[in-house]
Amino acid sequence: MPRIFLVLIALGALVASPLAAAQKDTAAPRPDTYLCPNALGGKAVDCFLNAIEHLYTMCRQVKSIEIIEFGYEKSDEGVNGAKSDYCVDKHKLSMTRPYQAALREATGSRGAVDGLRGLYDLWLKALVGLKWQPGEDDQQYKARISRPYETFTEQASTVRTALEQGAASSRVAAAAPQKAAAAKPKPASAAPKSTN
Repeated sequence: MPRIFLVLIALGALVASPLAAAQKDTAAPRPDTYLCPNALGGKAVDCFLNAIEHLYTMCRQVKSIEIIEFGYEKSDEGVNGAKSDYCVDKHKLSMTRPYQAALREATGSRGAVDGLRGLYDLWLKALVGLKWQPGEDDQQYKARISRPYETFTEQASTVRTALEQGAASSRVAAAAPQKAAAAKPKPASAAPKSTN
């Protein structure tokens, strides 16, 4: 009887632990899932580079809905543009942490830091540029708001290249003192004098 009881307890523990882990994963998603769902790795720079495009797309979709509802000419009249304005303001705030974390992670590479700053500035301009400009037709507007994606991709590639070059040069710099130490001739120890 005690054996059966122990077996049942063990089976219950085996079944409950994966279920508890699955509930824990869904109850507390990673904090970056919303901002950078398609990040290539767990690094801050990857999250930031993904968030740039992702958050721009979110605000672009909100603006598109306003244009569908009110038309181009009236999409920014009165409170008609309030949703897209809120989206832009919200994501400027939500981008603060990923941006600062990416800058900290790229500190060793001046080129990467400059690239991240430039990309952030481009992103801010692109968000403001989602508003329709008088005189634009549908095709011109859509072409203009699609252009930032190319710039984001090019700038992200530049940042990644700068990080790789910075990592390679730091590995070379770290290896140089070790090679120098290994190449130094060791002093010969003094041989005992013979008394003959």
